Amino acid sequence: MVVKNCVTSIDLGSNSFRVLKLDCISRETIAEFETTVGTADGLSKSDDISLEALNRIIIAIKKSIEVVNYNSSDAIAVTTQALRVANNATFILQNIKENTGVSFTIIDGVKEANLTLLAMQHALKRENLKDDDFVLLDIGGGSTELIIYQDKKSDIKSFPFGIVTLSQSENKKEDFLKFKKEVQIFLENSKHDISNSTFISTAGTPTTVAALKLGLNYETYDKQKVNGTTLSIDEVIAIQKKLKSCSKNELINEVGTGREDYINTGMSIYQLFFNTLKKDISIVFDDGLREGVALEQCSRIMIK
Repeated sequence: MVVKNCVTSIDLGSNSFRVLKLDCISRETIAEFETTVGTADGLSKSDDISLEALNRIIIAIKKSIEVVNYNSSDAIAVTTQALRVANNATFILQNIKENTGVSFTIIDGVKEANLTLLAMQHALKRENLKDDDFVLLDIGGGSTELIIYQDKKSDIKSFPFGIVTLSQSENKKEDFLKFKKEVQIFLENSKHDISNSTFISTAGTPTTVAALKLGLNYETYDKQKVNGTTLSIDEVIAIQKKLKSCSKNELINEVGTGREDYINTGMSIYQLFFNTLKKDISIVFDDGLREGVALEQCSRIMIK
């Protein structure tokens, strides 16, 4: 029996679109693609994914097929918060499949967190870092996941707040305070002692800030350099202050098109977790949901 040695995973987030082709034997990246599609843009007002966002997603998928060179029907594709809550999710996903051949599965916040956890465990081992006691933060466009991992067990919470939804909220201040309160309640109820746990963060906001710390921007971004970078809360505050003084064009150059309107909110969310977790330092990784999806699928096919 011939076993495929590689898999292609797709993560359609509330703001980003990421594709990965992974070698299941070596666990090394063969090819990858990432862009911003703004899936949740306007969702908080209309409760629907817009036709403009749908068109951006279809264009991104077709471009990724060219770049990564994969069979659309073979890709393991998942999507998250924006499609969880959109009234027209069925229409959107059917339209995507008809136009691209990619069939998406909507996963819940716990599944999303567990796949991201899988990716992070792999990343920590790859980088020879402590992997048995950490708190993992994944700041998304429509939701934010927090995972406490200790004694080979995980405590997971998915919060329905993200950089896009909070940025476009009509009651941004109230929602931010509600978000903070929910985080505090989760930490109180979890009863975990995380005082010695490593604080790890992933997704667009932490990786962008880490890149800026290293003197990189959107065009020169290098995940190999970003992986394992440490950020202090003071560095996050300083970079946020610097970005606030940028013109729109300067900001786009630094963080990329489609992120300029959300980066400030993302950094405020990031600081919220530094403060509520009582951490001064976070280790940043580019690894996330798409890596977790690929690793899980690799495990399945290698068992076969």
